[in-house]
Amino acid sequence: MNKKVAVYTSPTCHFCHLAKDFLTEKGVSFEEYDVLTNIEKRQEMIEKSGQMGVPVIVVEDKIMVGFDEQELSKLLGL
Repeated sequence: MNKKVAVYTSPTCHFCHLAKDFLTEKGVSFEEYDVLTNIEKRQEMIEKSGQMGVPVIVVEDKIMVGFDEQELSKLLGL
C-alpha cells in the first residue's frame, strides 16, 4: 500500500495511540506530527480540518477527525 498517510497527534491522546497502533498493525507507514510541540503542524491541522481536537488523520486528500477503525479501513482500502 502506497497511500500517503499523516496523523496529527498529542502524546496524551488515547485515540491517537489507538490510531497509530491500528496503522502499525496493518503495516501502514505514516508520518506523525505532535501538535503540542510543532506549532506549524498544529496550524496546518487546523487549516485542513477546521478542528483543534486530535487525532486528525489524512489519507491522501481525505481527512478524518477522530479514530474510526471501519472508516479508516475504507479510506486505506483494507
